[in-house]
Order: sequence, then C-alpha cells, then structure tokens
Amino acid sequence: MLGILCNRTYRHLFAAQVIALLGTGLMTVALGLLAYDLAGPDAGAVLGTALAIKMVAYVGVAPVAQASTDQLPRRPLLVGLDLIRGAVALCLPFVTEIWHIYLLIFVLQSASAAFTPTFQATIPDILPDEGDYTRALSLSRLAYDLENLVSPMLAAALLSVFSFHNLFAGTVAGFLASALLVLGVRLPVARPGPRSGIWDRTTRGMRIYLATPRLRGLLAINFAVAAAGSMVIVNTVVLVKTDFSLAEPQVALALAIFGAGSMIAALALPRVLDRLSDRLVMIAGACLLAAGTAAGILVGSFGVLLMLWLVLGFGYSAAQTPSGRLLRRSAHPEDRPALFAAQFALSHGCWLICYPLAGYLGATVGMDGAFAAMAATGLVGVVMARRVWPSDDPAAVPHHHPDLPADHLHLRSFGSHDHHHHPFVIDDLHARWPT
Repeated sequence: MLGILCNRTYRHLFAAQVIALLGTGLMTVALGLLAYDLAGPDAGAVLGTALAIKMVAYVGVAPVAQASTDQLPRRPLLVGLDLIRGAVALCLPFVTEIWHIYLLIFVLQSASAAFTPTFQATIPDILPDEGDYTRALSLSRLAYDLENLVSPMLAAALLSVFSFHNLFAGTVAGFLASALLVLGVRLPVARPGPRSGIWDRTTRGMRIYLATPRLRGLLAINFAVAAAGSMVIVNTVVLVKTDFSLAEPQVALALAIFGAGSMIAALALPRVLDRLSDRLVMIAGACLLAAGTAAGILVGSFGVLLMLWLVLGFGYSAAQTPSGRLLRRSAHPEDRPALFAAQFALSHGCWLICYPLAGYLGATVGMDGAFAAMAATGLVGVVMARRVWPSDDPAAVPHHHPDLPADHLHLRSFGSHDHHHHPFVIDDLHARWPT
C-alpha cells in the first residue's frame, strides 16, 4: 500500500491531508473548551449548533463553490483555501461572543466545503491506475482514523503545558503546512467542463449523481453509514458515562476502538477489492452496520460495547472507503470535481439528518429505542441500495442515439445507432441511463 508514496505529487498531497487533519483535530478539542469557557453548562448546545452549521455549510456550499471555482487552476485554489482556513483558526482564540464562534465556523467550513471535493477530484488524475487509486483511498481512510486517535492524545500533551488557546496555533500551523506542501508540487491541469450558466454548473454534479444507478446506491449506503455512525459519535459519551458510570478515558477508548476497526478494514480493502466487486463489499459493510446497530440493544457491559464498536468501525470503513472508485468510474475527468462536490454535499446531508435524530431519540426514548430506530434506518438504506444498484453493473452499456445524425462524430467513434457500445457515463450526449 505504501508504494504509492513513491509518487512525489501524491506524497505531498497525502502529507498535506494528514497535517491538516491533525490541526483540525486540535481545533475540535480547543473549540469544546472555548465553548465551555464562554457558555459554561450550555457548551453542549453551542457545540451542537456549531456542528449543525458545519453540516449546513457542507451541504449548501460545496456545489456552489465548485461551480464558481471550476475554471480556476487547482494549486492556487487549494493554497488559497488553506490560507483562509488558517486565518479563521487564527481568529478563534480572540472571540468573546458565542455568535463569533458560529460565524467563524461557517466561514472555515465553507472553505473546507470548497477544498475537500477539489482535493479529492485531483487524486484520480495523479493516480490513473485503479489499483493505485484504491490504495490511496485506503490511506485516506487511515489518515482520518489516525487523526481521531492521535489528535486527542496530542491535545492532552499540549494542554499539560499550554492553555487551550494555544491549540488553535497548532491548527493554524497545520493549514499553513498543508498550503506549503501543495505549493511544492505541480498538479495536473483540470480539464475544463462545458461552458454553461452558473445554475447548470452548480447542479451538474447532482444531475449526474442522481441519474447514475450505482451512485443512487451509494447515496443509500451513505444513509446507512450515517445512521450507524451517528449512534457512535453522538451517544458514546452517554453510554459510557451514564449507562456504565465510567469516565472520560473510557469514552476516548471506545472511540479509539471504533477507529481501530475502521483502520483494520482500510488495510484489508485493497486486496479484498482486487477479488470482490465494490457493490458486494459496500453493501456487506452496510449490512454489518445495520446488524451491529440493532445488536446495540443487547449491550450490557463496557467490554461488549468495545467489541461492538470494533465491528461497527470495520463496517463503517468497508461501506464508504470504495466510494471514490464509483465516482471516478461514473464521470468524465472534466465532470469529476462536480461529482465529488455532489457526493460531499449529499453524504453530509445524510449526517445532517442522522446526527440530531440519534441524539433526540437517545434523550427521549432511551438508548434501546435509539439503537432500534437507527438500525431500522440503516436497513432502509441497505434495501434501497440493493434495489437501485444493479448487481450486473458493467462499465460499457449498449444503448441507442436515435436523435443523432448517422455521420455524428460520436457514432463514428463508437459504432452505429444499432450497435453502439462504450463505457457509459451521464453527460451532454447521455442524459439518461439506458434501461
């Protein structure tokens, strides 16, 4: 897996991702402490609102930002967005009002909503071989899981020496280092998309996404992932501290075990995907998530919770890590940024629904009811994925173009009206999937 790091451009981008994630992890810890400093016992409500603002920015800003910046060169765009994020992090230690937090978080997460899809869409152009790209996806998943493990430990070490305000300096340093690493390489020039109005460019990724059966299946799997993941992220602290009467170290341990399960799957996936289809692996992962969430009703001890969280972490990674392969396969290179932005917005839309649902159910009907409801939600996602994503999902699909003249370049390139067969993606000539 580490062989792809021999590619200098990818190595720089991966290092930029890891360092920026560590900085973001430090900011997460510092933001919680800042909220408590400003709001005291109401800090949870402040953080919940900040998380909702983050998701709204991700869902609403990503497609618009991509459409507005699709003609800009990638390297200065990514560097500029890193600098914006660093500037916002630099301002956070000086806030004195809660609304300042909300405003700065919206600006920072809006920049991230533009940065992340552009970054993700660049990797397939750097690593055109599907095997290499699969390994890059697994490394990216590992980076996210390591951030969940390392950032809290690093924050704890720094807090033993400095005040929490200094953690924001680590965030600024992370974004600056990311900008320098991106600045140090030459990125492939993005193929320009079709010239059209801003509304058409904003909605193009969504239209391609929702017209492609395998991506409609991916959306259903995103929903199953969010249903199970929200139970872990939102309710771990309640389960550990209230149900089992344990302390903060055990909360951190439970979340670390979830991350460990995800890392195990990420390490295994490149070899698994060489033998099994993306559909089989991702639906199996989603089934594991739904079944594991239902099994939460039976958890009676902290040890059993840890085993369950390990299983859920494995399913979490298996269900979502291959998604980049589906996106890469489902669009022309010039449409990939729009498609990655659509995936970014739609997947976070699933989390925007499931985060408050998991928290509300846990608080009102109890954990057993929350586990049952979120398991049912995940099962709906699995059933929909199986229905809308055909098991026979070839890249090349026979189809017809009765509206094109016989001498059209597309027909001359790929065959006649009656014998037309090529790798099929949604574009200006193929507005609908063949039935």
